[in-house]
Amino acid sequence: MSDERGSVPPLAESRAVPKRQTRLSLVWIIPIVAALVGVWIAVTRVLNEGPKITIVFRSAEGLDAGKTKLRYNGVDVGTIMKIRLSDDHEHVITEVQMAPKTEGFLVADTRFWVVRARISGATVTGLSTLISGDYIGMEIGSSKEDKRDFVALETPPVVTYEVAGRFFLLKTTNLGSLDSGTPIFFRRLQVGEVTSYALDNDGKMLTVKVFVRAPYDQYVNPDTRFWQASGIDVSLTASGLSVQTQSLLSILIGGIAFETFPSGRILPAAEQNTTFTLYSNRTQAFEPPPRNPQTYELLFKESVRGLEPGAPVEFRGIRVGQVTDIRAQIDARTFTFSAPVTIQLDPQRLGIKLFGLGPGEDLATIRRKVINSLVSHGVRAQLRTGNLLTGAAFVAFDFFPGAAPVTVDWSQTPVQLPTIPGELQLVEESATDILKKVDKLPFKAIGNDLQKALVDFAQTMVTARGTLASAQGTFTSATGTLDTASNVIQPNSVQLRELDNTLQEVSRAARSIRVLADYLERHPEALIRGKKGGPK
Repeated sequence: MSDERGSVPPLAESRAVPKRQTRLSLVWIIPIVAALVGVWIAVTRVLNEGPKITIVFRSAEGLDAGKTKLRYNGVDVGTIMKIRLSDDHEHVITEVQMAPKTEGFLVADTRFWVVRARISGATVTGLSTLISGDYIGMEIGSSKEDKRDFVALETPPVVTYEVAGRFFLLKTTNLGSLDSGTPIFFRRLQVGEVTSYALDNDGKMLTVKVFVRAPYDQYVNPDTRFWQASGIDVSLTASGLSVQTQSLLSILIGGIAFETFPSGRILPAAEQNTTFTLYSNRTQAFEPPPRNPQTYELLFKESVRGLEPGAPVEFRGIRVGQVTDIRAQIDARTFTFSAPVTIQLDPQRLGIKLFGLGPGEDLATIRRKVINSLVSHGVRAQLRTGNLLTGAAFVAFDFFPGAAPVTVDWSQTPVQLPTIPGELQLVEESATDILKKVDKLPFKAIGNDLQKALVDFAQTMVTARGTLASAQGTFTSATGTLDTASNVIQPNSVQLRELDNTLQEVSRAARSIRVLADYLERHPEALIRGKKGGPK
C-alpha cells in the first residue's frame, strides 16, 4: 500500500484566485447615455439662454406673459415671462427672458418703454401695434456699468442716443400749447423737438427740455433767445397789417423758435443742458434787458380794470418800464379806496446821456433832479386804454401844464410819483359837472315864464285871428270891385264904347293944343296982333 501511495505524484499547493470583473451590461448603457444627453441639453440650453431682467411699469395694460416681445430695431430680443404686482401695489414688475448674447445691451442707461399707438405733438407712432399688439421698445445706452433691474419710461423718447445734437433747458411760467414732440424752428426750418417738460419743485416755473439736431445746435450760444411761436402773430402798425407765422404746423400744434441776439460778439456754442428763458413772443425776447431799473409807486383813485403786471409804462409813446405789482388799499380815516401800482422805470431807454458830472455828483442825484424837473413842468402818470377790443390798459407819463403843483417826497420807499385821473374819468367828471349845472337851473321859474309867454301868445293869436277876419272882408270887397271893373272892360260894352269916344275927343283936343303951341312958339306976336291973314 505504501509503495502504491509513494508512486502517486505530489499535488500542487492551492491558493485563492480573485474573481475577474465582468464587462458592463448592456442594460445600463441606455440610462447612462440618456443621462449624458440630458446633461448636454441642459448645459446647451443654459449656455444658449440669455440673461433675465426685471422691468417696472406703471401699468400692465397691453402686456401679456409669454406673448409680449421686447424688440430692438424691429428684432425680437426678449419675451415677458412673468407679470406681478409690486409689494405696494402701485407698480407692475415684469420678468423678461432676454435672447442669447444680449448681455452687452443691459447697461445702466438702457431705456425701455411700451410701444403702442400714440399721437403726441406732430408725431404719430406705433400704428403697427393696432394689428400686432403692444410690445416693449428698447434703446441701448452707452454706459459701461451692467444692470439687470430697470424702470420703464412713461412715454417713448422723442430723440434717441443715435441722433447727433444737444439738449437745452427752457424756463417758462406758462406751457401754452407745448407738448412732447412740438417742433423747434430756426429761421423757419424745423431743427428739433420738445422732448419733455416738468413742473419745478417750487411750483412757480416749468422746465421744458428741448433737443436741437446737429448741425443747427452750433447756432445756439449764450445770447440766443427762445420764444413761443404758436399760432399767428398779427400786428397792425403805421406800416400796415403784418401777419407772421413759422409754419402751418406751428399754427396747428404750436412751436418754439430761436434766434441769436445781434450783439456783434462771436460767442462759442452753448454747452449741453444750458438753461434759457422761454419768452412769450419775439418782441419780448429781443427787448433789451433793463439796466439799473428804479422802483416807484403810483397811487390811482380810480378803477384799474385792464391793468395787469407786465403792462407797459410809456413816456410820450416811448416804453420806459413796466408794471410789476397792483394792490388795493383803504384809508382808515376817510374810507376812500385807492390802488397803489408799483412800476419799474429804466431811464436808459429814454436815451439820455449824461456827461460832465461835477465832483460829488452821482447818477442818483442827477436822476432826482431830472424827475423833480419833469414833475415841476407838469409831468404826471395817467391810466390809458391801449386796446379798445381787449380793454387792456397801460401807464402813460405826459405833460399836463394845468396840473396842480406837486413835490416829490424822496423819503418814501418806494418813492411815490404824482398821478392824474385817466381820460375816461375826466370825461365822467365833465359829464358830472354838466349834470350839476343842469340841476342848478331854475326850471320852475322858467316854466312859469314859459306858461305866461304861452298865454300872451294865445291872446296875440286871437287878435291876429280878428285881423285876418277883417282882412278877409276887405279882400271880399276888393274882389267885388275887381268883378265890376271886369264887367266894365268887357268887349262891346257901352261903357267901353263911351270911354273910347271920350279918349278920341281928348286925343283931338290934345292935337289942337299941340298945333297952337307950335304956332305960338313960332309967332309969339300973334297973342297981340292975332293970326296973320285972320280977321282983325
